[in-house]
Amino acid sequence: MSIKAEILNTLKQEILTLALKPGTILSETALSERFQISRTPLRDVLKQLALESYTDIYPKKGNIVSFIDLESVEQITYLRCTLEKEILKDLSAQLLLPGVHELKEILKKQKEVIGQENAVDSFLNLDDEFHRALYRLAGREYLWTLIQQSNVHYLRYRRLHMLKTDKLEEIWNEHQSILELMVQKETAKIGPLIHHHLREDIHSLDFQENFSEFLKK
Repeated sequence: MSIKAEILNTLKQEILTLALKPGTILSETALSERFQISRTPLRDVLKQLALESYTDIYPKKGNIVSFIDLESVEQITYLRCTLEKEILKDLSAQLLLPGVHELKEILKKQKEVIGQENAVDSFLNLDDEFHRALYRLAGREYLWTLIQQSNVHYLRYRRLHMLKTDKLEEIWNEHQSILELMVQKETAKIGPLIHHHLREDIHSLDFQENFSEFLKK
């Protein structure tokens, strides 16, 4: 991996984990000193971050970590909700025992991390693992990959969303219910549950008030 690629991945990860908060100015001078790289290749990195919506470029201010765009988040949650309703209905008709065991094992690990130090990071990774497994078991992993390519606003929203008290437990319980409905082939109940699971909090005034400084105005 080239130095530019390493720096790009490092900055992306810091933005996604909110180590670099929305609104943070990315100074070329400071980044050049930090990574011991000249400004010319660094500008290529910053240009790529802007192209992928990790940053915005403002006159007289320069490169700034993008504020979370709730309209983009709403579009992604709508897309995922629409897809996953159909994917889970299809999967419930073809889910075999090895797939059930795989999903149960992921949920077992997810339950174990709740309450641990840095629980959100581990929980988020397992959340992705659970949903990715659903897409893969249904033969739709390509769609999961596509969704991940335009996720910068949604991933940060989701991280903040999971800081809410008891939210991890609630999400885990919903995962359990999703698996149970598929095993029992109760497809009529899957749609409302997925809608609640993915879209219930997107218009929450509580979220917008608590994290207003991170949101695009």
